Amino acid sequence: MRVTLLLVSTVLLLHPLLAAGGEAQGNLAVRPGLARAFERDPWLQDYAQLKARLEQSYANLAWFASPQGGVDLPALDRRTKRSLLAAENEEDAKAALLSFIAGFHDGHLARVETLLPATGPAADPPAPEWDRLTAVDGCAALGYAPVRSIPFSLPFETLNGTALESDGISRPFRAATLTSTRGRKIGIVRIARFREQDSPPSLCIQEWAAQKQSAGHINPDALKEKISTAWFRALADQLARFQKERVSAVIVDIGGNSGGNDTGDWATRLFTPREVHSARLYMCASSAAEGYFNEQLEELRRALEKHPGANPKAKAALGAAIARFEQRKAGLVARKCDMSWVWREQRPWNPAGTSRLVEAGFFSGEVGFLPPGDLGDEGLAARIYWAASVDPFRGAWSGPVYVLTDGRTASSAEMFAAVLRDHGIARIVGERTAGDGGGFMFTESPVELHHSRLRFRLPNCVRLRADGTNEVAGIKPDIPVLPLQGEGPRSRAARLLELVDLDLGPLGK
Repeated sequence: MRVTLLLVSTVLLLHPLLAAGGEAQGNLAVRPGLARAFERDPWLQDYAQLKARLEQSYANLAWFASPQGGVDLPALDRRTKRSLLAAENEEDAKAALLSFIAGFHDGHLARVETLLPATGPAADPPAPEWDRLTAVDGCAALGYAPVRSIPFSLPFETLNGTALESDGISRPFRAATLTSTRGRKIGIVRIARFREQDSPPSLCIQEWAAQKQSAGHINPDALKEKISTAWFRALADQLARFQKERVSAVIVDIGGNSGGNDTGDWATRLFTPREVHSARLYMCASSAAEGYFNEQLEELRRALEKHPGANPKAKAALGAAIARFEQRKAGLVARKCDMSWVWREQRPWNPAGTSRLVEAGFFSGEVGFLPPGDLGDEGLAARIYWAASVDPFRGAWSGPVYVLTDGRTASSAEMFAAVLRDHGIARIVGERTAGDGGGFMFTESPVELHHSRLRFRLPNCVRLRADGTNEVAGIKPDIPVLPLQGEGPRSRAARLLELVDLDLGPLGK
C-alpha cells in the first residue's frame, strides 16, 4: 500500500513537468490550481480557420503581405504560433488571436461581439405608425440625432478674430471665419461625420413638416432622400456664403470624423468646379463580390425595365453597365487563387497579381465620372453614377481648400481627403489619418471560429489612390501639424491657422 501511495505521489509531482512537455506538442495541459484542463489543439485549429478565411475573403491581405503594407505577415504568423504554444489557459490563447488581428492595424478588420443564443422565435417589432408621431419623435425613431461631437476638432472658436457663422445645431455644419495674424480671412466648416443621420435632427424635423404638409402622410424612404438632399444643400449654402464673403481659402475640418457612407465621396464635388473622378473599387473574389455584383445587376435591370421610354443614350449606358458586371461576375472563379504564400514571404504590391482582387467599378458606381445631364435622365444617371445626386451643388466653392485631419479621421472621411488630394484640389493639414480606408460594399456575416466562437468582420473592398497605393495605408499630411511638447490645443489651432496662411503665399494673391 505504501508503494502505491509513493507511486501516485511521484506521478502527481511530475505532472506539471509532463504537462509542460505536453504543451510543446499541443497536448492537454493542466495549470496548477485549476481543475479544468486547457486544450490547445482546438485553438490552433481556430487559428488555421481564421487564416484560411483571411486568404479567401480579406480584401487587404495582399497589401499587408507586401513591403509597402508595413506589416511583416510571416513574422506576425510566427509570433502568433509561439503565443498559442506558450498559452497556459484560454485567456492566453484568446489574447494571441486578438493580438494577431490587431497586428494588421486595419480598423475595419475587427472583432464582433459574440451573440448569445436566441431564447425564443425571432420576430421583428411592428413598424412605427409614422403619421401618428410628432416630427421630433419620428426623427428620433428614424435615428436622426447628433452622435458625434459638434465643436471643431481644435478650439478655433477661442482664437481672436473668429466669427462663428453656424453652431452646428440649428444648422448641420458648424462654420466660422478665422482671421490670421496677417489679417487674412479664412473660412472653416466642420463635417463631424459623413452620414446624414449623425447631423442634428433639425434637418429631419424641417423635412418631416414639409412632407406632412405637402403629401399629408409620412413616407420614411422618401423622407430620407429629402434629408440627404437637404444635407448637401446646407453644405453648399455654407460654401456659397464663404464665396460671397471672399474668404481666401476654406478649411474642411474632418478631425475625429470616423467615416460614414458614400457622402464622403459625393461631397468632394462641392469643393471645386473641376471634374472629380471617384476612386477605383476592387473587391476580394469571394461570396461578397458575387453578392455585390448580383445586387448591382438586379438594380440595373430593374431600372431598365422601369424606364422603357428612356432615351437611347441612357438605355445604352445601362446596357453597357449590365454587360460589365456580368463579365466581372463571370471572371470571379479565375481570381480565386491560392493566397497561402502571405504567411511565408512578402511580394511587391500588385492588385492585378496574386491578390484575389477583382475590379468592381468605382466608389461612385459603374463609372467614376459622368458630366451633368449627359444621359438626359437624372434618375438613370444616379443609378450608374451615384454621385450624380449632388450635381445641383457641384462647384459651390471654387477657391483653395485645406482638409484638416488627425489620427481619428477614418474610413469614408479618408476617402474624402484622398480624392481631394489626388485631384490637386486640396492640401492635407494636421496629422496622418487612421488608415481605415476601404471597408465593406456588401454585408456578410462575420467569420465565427469553431472552438472559441470568436467572431471577426473581414473588409471586402479596397480603394486605390491615384498612385496605385491602398488607401488603408492612411493619408499623410502635406502640412504636418503635430502636437509639440507642452503645447495646448488652442496654441496648436493658432499654429495651424498661421501655417495655412503662410502656405497661401503673400497677401493679395
